[in-house]
This record gives sequence, C-alpha cells and structure tokens, in this order.
Amino acid sequence: MHFSQAAWQRNLALYEKTLAMPFNQELAQGTLSKAVFSHYVIQDAHYLLAYGRALAVCAAKAFSADDVIQFTEAAKIAIVVERTLHDEFMQEFDITKEQFNHTPLTLACHHYTSFLTATAWSESYPVVLASLLPCFWIYAEVGKAIVANSIENNPYQAWIDTYSGEEFHQAVNQVIRTIDQVAARCDADTLEKMHQAYTRGAELEWLFWDGAYHQRQWLGLDPA
Repeated sequence: MHFSQAAWQRNLALYEKTLAMPFNQELAQGTLSKAVFSHYVIQDAHYLLAYGRALAVCAAKAFSADDVIQFTEAAKIAIVVERTLHDEFMQEFDITKEQFNHTPLTLACHHYTSFLTATAWSESYPVVLASLLPCFWIYAEVGKAIVANSIENNPYQAWIDTYSGEEFHQAVNQVIRTIDQVAARCDADTLEKMHQAYTRGAELEWLFWDGAYHQRQWLGLDPA
C-alpha cells in the first residue's frame, strides 16, 4: 500500500468529521454567515504566507530537481495566486487592508503555522512533505464534496470553484505521487514520523475550520 493510501485510511474518520463540520455544510448551502467567512478569509490569508514559506523550505530540501521546481511553484501559488483570490474576497466582503493588517493570528492559525514552519526547518524532506499534504489533499476533497451539494448562486461559489477545480486537483495529485515516490525509499521509523506529521496536519485543518466557525480568539474568548 502506498503511503498516501495508508495515511488516508488512518485518518478517514477525521476527514469525515471535517467534512461534516458546520462551516463546510453551511458553506455548501450558502448559509454561512458573512462574519464567519470574513474571519476565515483574514486568517487564511495569514496562513497562506506561512504555508508558502514552508513550501519554499520543502523545495530547498527536495531530493530531485523536479521536486525543487514543483514545490517552488507551489510556494509561489500559495502566496501570489491564492492571496490575489483573497484580496477579491476581502473587497467583496468589505474587509479593508487596515482591518487585515491589524488582525492578529488566532490561536488555531498560530498553532498551525508554527507547526508547519517548525517542521519545515527541523525535519527531513519526507516528514516535511507529510506535514504539508493535508492542506492540499483535504481542501481538494472537501471542495469536491461541497461542489456536489452546493446551491445555485452560492455567495461562496468562487471559493468552492477554486478548491473543486481541475487545476487544483491536478496539483494535489502530483503532490500525492511525489510523496508516494519519496516514501517508497524511507525506512520504517521515517514512515511513522511521516504518518504522525500527516495526522497532526489533518488535526490542525479541523482546528482551523472549527476556530473560524466559532471565531475563536486567544484565551478562549469568543466574539460577543
């Protein structure tokens, strides 16, 4: 069994829990509140910068020239292309640049980005890959599931189209092929570290969406 297949089976219950979250269900039905989505967009924009940096470190550690190109391009996409999409969302939902710049990372966003950057700098290439995979893969699968149930004229259709689109899924499939090729060369101890990194990343994906839905702040204080 490939690493990706084993990782998905190990964390299937967590994925199903993520898909069933109110954030994703209400997003599909177009009933997610504007305040919740605005909170999410701001935090996700902060997240993407850290994710891009982790991808750049991943590229620097890559085993092959093709992998260096793959993850360098992925870092560029995370920072440039997706941030541009978020700029459009910010305008649509009346989020000013000043508001974004003065909104700190939430506990969930800080935890997730700290995990990714620490792993990127301190761990081996295979483990770094595994930590980055959940963001690619879970978003793709959630996007695919949501688009199948999305209502017409959904106010969040642009987000749905991004993560359910063919271009994004092709990129995700290439990352999965890469990690399976890398994992095939790893010993048992490294494989287990990869599984632990993947699971923690998947847990933090759930935490990020949960924190966005409840607009959780530091010290457990929810918005009034």
